[in-house]
Amino acid sequence: RDAANPDRLYLQNHWGVYRSDDAGAHWTDIGEGLPSTFGFAVAAHPHRGDTAYVFPINADADRVPADHRCRVFRTADAGKSWEPLSAGLPQEDHYGTVLRDALSTDDADQAGVYFGNRNGEVFASADDGDSWRQLASHLPDVLCVRAAVVA
Repeated sequence: RDAANPDRLYLQNHWGVYRSDDAGAHWTDIGEGLPSTFGFAVAAHPHRGDTAYVFPINADADRVPADHRCRVFRTADAGKSWEPLSAGLPQEDHYGTVLRDALSTDDADQAGVYFGNRNGEVFASADDGDSWRQLASHLPDVLCVRAAVVA
């Protein structure tokens, strides 16, 4: 759910990346500019309206990151354009698929962004996705990531 517009929702699935501005009654394709519109994981920024994150993967054939690159994509204009975020993420070919519940944001300002993958890795960004670091590896498949600010 969008931080500024509670009726704005984001969705990524087998058929594309979409935005609804009317609480899900109608959907607009916003996948142009992504290396693949297939995927599962999507999260809205907790404070900045029009800002969301997706992790595109290749379609059903192999379900690995698009172009074999570990990248989160961010839109800051409700899906009109997308920016790849990869600073600190693996730069070599990567095969860790991020599933539906494995991408999350926290409520910090700047927002923390987190994802886990089927390679058993967890990555985190403390600066809205601009830079990343690995938090864990050698875990079983990471199917769900939830984040919270603990004061």
